[in-house]
Amino acid sequence: MNLVRTNSARNQVILFACVLAAAYALGFFVPPILGQGGDAAGMQAKMMELKESMAKNKAALATYTWKETVTISLKGDVKKVQHYQVREGSDGKPQKTSLDPAEQPQQPQGGRLRQRVVAKKKEEYEDYAEKMKALAQQYVPPDKDLIQAAYAKGNVSFTPGPGDTKITIANYLKPGDSVVILFNKAEKQITNIAIKSYMDDPSDGLNLNVPFSSLPDGTSHVASSRVEGVSKQLTVATQNGDYQKL
Repeated sequence: MNLVRTNSARNQVILFACVLAAAYALGFFVPPILGQGGDAAGMQAKMMELKESMAKNKAALATYTWKETVTISLKGDVKKVQHYQVREGSDGKPQKTSLDPAEQPQQPQGGRLRQRVVAKKKEEYEDYAEKMKALAQQYVPPDKDLIQAAYAKGNVSFTPGPGDTKITIANYLKPGDSVVILFNKAEKQITNIAIKSYMDDPSDGLNLNVPFSSLPDGTSHVASSRVEGVSKQLTVATQNGDYQKL
């Protein structure tokens, strides 16, 4: 069961980084970033620079293959660990090959009542995990139209820092949710995306954290991701590593 489509959308997340930064350059967020000194020619130049950076990073990532480890935990108890070899396909989407041996059928333990209870619990957490995945996919990659709508309502703010600019989007998809992006101005790359949302009810929270790293040649990639279903205490964590040139 693949529960972490959020991580497999790494190129789309990087694309969103550049969309956000392009919006920055185009002046969608003029007051906090460009101030009164921005000019159209300068903003257009920045946008072109960012588009070129986006295309370069996407092409560079397509020359790599890497290993992905997915760990599914329920209430701190590891339920499943999956290993994949991953590379970008011709359609721009990651192609995964399982590195795990085929699962052997397990002999049922306990009486029929216990077996039914175990099966029901497994079905419940797997169903909840699928719902977590579906919600996470609505946030990553974020939609530029929803960002623009949030800005029009005054729900986007910027906090400049010495290295990263913190971009906070409130009420992005649901009332009371938030998307926080850390964008490195010098490297023109996202360093982290953190999302706080909820399932059907605000008391049923969902947290998603996606940190980014750079390979030795400067290629940006998703280092890991962690999706937490708070009320069910269900966590899906993904770790990427062992990047090798094709």
